[in-house]
Amino acid sequence: MHDIVKEFPGVKALKGVQLKVRPGTVHALMGENGAGKSTLMKCLIGIYKPTSGKIIYKGQEVSFSNTLSAMKMGISMIHQELNPVLERSVCENVWMGREPRKGIIVDYKKMRQDCLELFKRLNLDLDPDEKMGNLTVAKMQMVEIAKAISFNSSVVIMDEPTSALTESEVEHLFHIIEDLKSKNVAIIYISHKMDEIFRISDEITVYRDGEYIASDRAENLDIDKLITLMVGRTMDKMFPKVECPIGETVLKVEGLSSGRAFQNVSFELRRGEILGFAGLVGAGRTEIVETIFGMRTRTAGKIYKESKELNIKCPEDAISNKIGLLTEDRRGNGIVSLLSVAENTVLANLKKYGFPLKHSKIRADAHDFVNKLNVKTPDLDTPIANLSGGNQQKTLVGRWLLTDPDILIVDEPTRGIDVGAKAEIHSLITKLAGEGKAIIMISSELPEVLGMADRVLVMHEGTMTGIIDRKDATSEIIMKYATGEAAPQSE
Repeated sequence: MHDIVKEFPGVKALKGVQLKVRPGTVHALMGENGAGKSTLMKCLIGIYKPTSGKIIYKGQEVSFSNTLSAMKMGISMIHQELNPVLERSVCENVWMGREPRKGIIVDYKKMRQDCLELFKRLNLDLDPDEKMGNLTVAKMQMVEIAKAISFNSSVVIMDEPTSALTESEVEHLFHIIEDLKSKNVAIIYISHKMDEIFRISDEITVYRDGEYIASDRAENLDIDKLITLMVGRTMDKMFPKVECPIGETVLKVEGLSSGRAFQNVSFELRRGEILGFAGLVGAGRTEIVETIFGMRTRTAGKIYKESKELNIKCPEDAISNKIGLLTEDRRGNGIVSLLSVAENTVLANLKKYGFPLKHSKIRADAHDFVNKLNVKTPDLDTPIANLSGGNQQKTLVGRWLLTDPDILIVDEPTRGIDVGAKAEIHSLITKLAGEGKAIIMISSELPEVLGMADRVLVMHEGTMTGIIDRKDATSEIIMKYATGEAAPQSE
């Protein structure tokens, strides 16, 4: 890809960038959110038409008018944001748009057989007849991976493919990648997980603010060099945790249960404290906070705020009790993609603006938080869907800060976010704790939990297995509790 420029109204997303990828290699694309990585790949796959520049594929200049034409030429992509057709089967999702036919009739028997052979080749334990909507996000991700590989492509683009996968599923994906490399397939790999990048990459290209910065062999780089290239500065402290006074108990949960999701969870949360929730995917961490926030039905237990028992039946009840929740699924139940940055910022606090709405006050507050959180956006009226994932996340943080919560729950606050934005989010969480806010932070990244939390509550298959103090917490101890190797404990 030579001198690729891509302009959108009000923003130049790519400013003449380069990319050279060789067969049989894993080529990682690195950069902060908004650096242009996903935009460049969308230009390659035919979703966007470059404003200018050339794409040379197998020695020939190409221009793809749509994704299907790129796929037919041997370039496929696993997207960061999943778009499955939930009411259709796994098999129909894999072969959608290219179903085998007998005349004009879809040959379902052959389609199912092709699906079984594909899953067998990839060693995937998936039922082709299962409805897509019944799968976990992780299994949906594996279906997307299988679909991309089913094109027998020469180039496979993977955009944050492991964001929803368990450790064993990540290992499985890496075996698939090795197999593809052995067949001379080129993998373009986008991830913010440094350990993954240095484990599987042969070459790394770095972008910053829509510009090409550098390319090098992975063996010539280390984490510090890579971060400096990505953010243009050294990152001395990824986890800027400062000790701040822990106050009185602000939230008390006793014997909380929600059906089969989790049972009998009890803990206390204090002012100025960051309480980390750790556990493997499916352990029940998200379900606990959704129950506290009124998104999920409570089947047993009690919730107290400052000694007063709460009867939270919906998110509005939680918000009125000064509880905020930054959800795990940014796209599904976080942003409202059709609304602007300003509208998304004030969405949880509309009562504050009266009726009819005081739009000048809305814009003033949104402008204040966009500046405070360093949200990169052309203007306040830009649809939030046009922003990078990291800037969408910072907008959602601003939404909850605007409600001035006593308790802020952040579920995977840095998932899919680059190292620069991660450090900003970490600093913000620490600052809020220092101001006396009580924070619950769910994270699947152990270094993040260990670096940020004052105490760590560990879950295993819906059961709370222990609460560990910061001074006693190690990766090994947390994993013992998270895998059920250690006996469940009460606080």
